[in-house]
Amino acid sequence: MEQSFSLDRLPLRERKKLKTRIAIQEHALRLFTEQGYDATTVEQIAEAAEVSPSTFFRYFPTKEDAVLSDEYDPLIADAFRALPTDTDPVAGLRTVFDDFLSGMDENDKERMLARLKLTHSVPALRARSWDAGPAGTAGIIREVLAERLGRDTDDFEIEVFTGALLGAVQGVLAEWLRDGGTRDIAAQVRRMFDFLQAGMPLSPRP
Repeated sequence: MEQSFSLDRLPLRERKKLKTRIAIQEHALRLFTEQGYDATTVEQIAEAAEVSPSTFFRYFPTKEDAVLSDEYDPLIADAFRALPTDTDPVAGLRTVFDDFLSGMDENDKERMLARLKLTHSVPALRARSWDAGPAGTAGIIREVLAERLGRDTDDFEIEVFTGALLGAVQGVLAEWLRDGGTRDIAAQVRRMFDFLQAGMPLSPRP
């Protein structure tokens, strides 16, 4: 299957910008892991990435954003918008998430795992992680669903659907973090969608 999230699908200028952004973030995550978040400065990150501090701030407004922000939400939204208009929302999101996660290479997964570890261990990052992560993603998913269904973004059912979906994603990521990233995250998300589409049935352990 052709990957919707391949950098090759982006215009050359956007591809170069995204590669620079990812390179800066990778150096930041490496230094945060080696030296500690508080002990690492923007100047050190910029030097390691061979860019100026002003270039760092063009891509990341704050040091926190080098951990908390990513390029995924707009790509997920664009891929969802590109699906046929009669696609069931859950099936459509399943396709998009599966395409996205299956297209990640080991560097992408290591970067995502490092970000999760930092947001769970650094108080300053944990305090901002909801607004920068799930809350921001929720806004994009609500917007795309509202467009697709002709509803308002604050529609009750869209709010509940989005909350359930992102709560499930957060559960999968938390389990993945506890396992140290050893499980196949794409397979775990497929299992999550199986559970959601079955109506989330729960029964006592046999």
